[in-house]
Amino acid sequence: MHFSGFRVIKEALTGHKGWKPLWRNPDPQPSYDYIIIGGGGHGLATAYYLARTFGQARIAVLEKGWLGQGNIGRNTTIIRSNYLLPGNEPFYEFSMKLWEGLEQEFNFNAMISQRGVLNLYHTDAQRDAFRRRGNAMLLAGADAELLDAAGVRAMAPFLNFDNARFPIKGGLLQRRGGTVRHDGVAWGYARGADMRGVDLIQNCEVTGFRIEEGRILGVETSRGYIGAKKVGVAVAGSTGRVMQMAGMRLPIESHVLQAFVTEGLKPVIPGVITFGAGHFYVSQSDKGGLVFGGDLDGYNSYAQRGNLPVIEDVAEGGMAVMPMIGRARLLRSWGGIMDMSMDGSPIIDRTHIEGLYLNAGWCYGGFKATPASGYAFAHLLAKDAPHDTARGYRLDRFARGHVIDEKGVGAAPNLH
Repeated sequence: MHFSGFRVIKEALTGHKGWKPLWRNPDPQPSYDYIIIGGGGHGLATAYYLARTFGQARIAVLEKGWLGQGNIGRNTTIIRSNYLLPGNEPFYEFSMKLWEGLEQEFNFNAMISQRGVLNLYHTDAQRDAFRRRGNAMLLAGADAELLDAAGVRAMAPFLNFDNARFPIKGGLLQRRGGTVRHDGVAWGYARGADMRGVDLIQNCEVTGFRIEEGRILGVETSRGYIGAKKVGVAVAGSTGRVMQMAGMRLPIESHVLQAFVTEGLKPVIPGVITFGAGHFYVSQSDKGGLVFGGDLDGYNSYAQRGNLPVIEDVAEGGMAVMPMIGRARLLRSWGGIMDMSMDGSPIIDRTHIEGLYLNAGWCYGGFKATPASGYAFAHLLAKDAPHDTARGYRLDRFARGHVIDEKGVGAAPNLH
């Protein structure tokens, strides 16, 4: 089924009787060439690119619940490529380029809105750090502009420029950054994968791995054993629990990250704005709600909910940078489980078990990396070689001392 404006008009005139489900709901086959564990954004994107770009077949995605029930639908929808380190910036810029052509490629409206991402700075030292970051972005082929206070005021006059503690002195702007409808991303990749023969198997929880003589043979599931030549794991905050079934302990901790949305308001936020003197970021959805978030909760957890002290901290950050937010009523909040690595950067690599591959450690960067993560993981599964932009994301980099510590805070997962 091909989507187009003409199709929408036709269905409107004929009572919307021609729409069909976006994907099949098949039963699992006895075996596959590829099994992807995790029906979120990264898992669905991996299956999509395996079939579409790398021409592979006999692929299944196993999801313990329904497609898109995890972090792909529990984030603040921001996309950007404003990174500093050479191990990260080319990868996220590759992801940005994939975002820019994604809707046309998989023929689905993901509501990609490149309204810009503005990172505020409040001190001279922070300005110099942002200048360095912007130059690194330009060298990697991304876009970056360093604005002074007047430039920021022209974009967002409602900000608190004269805050005695945190005066706004300017910002680093990436105009190609913005937001995407997270559910649309999951549905688009699922539909695209299904159209290319991928079996999307919901309500199929993986309960174990069948491994003999150091090689993966398949997975045990709530719907029986399924054989596989290669198995890729992309389960975000559940990575530690799933990989433990294969006898692996990873350099990853699971933490809760909360997000919030207010009642619908008239358009006020021009793009994405982040507070440089605290951890607060905000954008405005197409429905008018202000979508914002901040720091992780301060303890390890697998619960998809957070605690009140973090809500208070996030609210304080919002009030400091834009006091008018205090008049908005909070509509709801939710939490996602972040797989926080020891250096704040992801892992896309083979494991020591032949045929078992890992995609994890995305920290805050998971949603914006969805296209590149899926593409690079599919490349690894299909060719047994890392994609050029993901060569630094090896599992053994911690043992080798080749960490990619974007924030420079050391082996403290909760600080990345």
